[in-house]
Amino acid sequence: MLFREVKENRTADAVVAQIEALILDGVLRPGDRLPAERELAKSFDVSRPTLRDALTDLETRGLVATRHGGGTFIADVIGEVFREPVAALIRNHPKAAADYLEFRREMDAVAAGMAAERATAADRALLSGIMAALEAAHAEKDFRREAELDVEFHKAVSECAHNSVLLHTLRACYRLLEEGVFYNRGLLYTHADSRDRLFAQHRAIYDAILAGDPAAAREAAAAHMTYVTAAVRDRQDQVARAEVAEMRLALAAGRLKTEPRRGRRPSIPAETAADHHERLTR
Repeated sequence: MLFREVKENRTADAVVAQIEALILDGVLRPGDRLPAERELAKSFDVSRPTLRDALTDLETRGLVATRHGGGTFIADVIGEVFREPVAALIRNHPKAAADYLEFRREMDAVAAGMAAERATAADRALLSGIMAALEAAHAEKDFRREAELDVEFHKAVSECAHNSVLLHTLRACYRLLEEGVFYNRGLLYTHADSRDRLFAQHRAIYDAILAGDPAAAREAAAAHMTYVTAAVRDRQDQVARAEVAEMRLALAAGRLKTEPRRGRRPSIPAETAADHHERLTR
């Protein structure tokens, strides 16, 4: 059961503490809807006034949001590490993309190593389900779905690490990735060679975690992000070169329409004999 009965000290604070823990551990995610008030009070075994006090406290602190006639939802607290002013700065400075990928390489390696050590049977089942979906999307060449599952896979690995600070830090990073702040994942997944390599790398991380091999998991995660860094740079360079080449082609086509053909002089009216004689005797 998600919510447990409050056996002692049936106060709003006890309810708040339990919901806080579920948010902190990543069990409750932004957008998740809490059960109806009557059902939730029954789950906690507290009175409805006590539950209302707890929800009011959580809402005041920005952890839940109540929609009139729509219920109570977990607030969108993920990504607060990168508020919009900072995200805008990062978005406008290309070096930040390199810094992001460098940070991801180190943090993803730490998360994968912890996941290999700490993953429970339920964690492995969740990760296996995502891996199966990723494999199906790869086989069907559904690159959009595969790119979405890429992020879900990394989120699941961070959850398997069972470190709340690491979990929320990486979720904030993945949020920026989903929003395309750093780079467009389509640049990678629209190329068959990249898709094959990325899938093999995700498989290597998955296999190491399920085998309970922290060293192999860290190595596989670091190698994956090293490849992503190089591949993103290469794809961005390709796009930039293509754009320059297209501009050159468009301008060249316009010039060819207006300039005379090479090797042919402009036609000049023939000089008459009288004109020639007059020019020579001037």
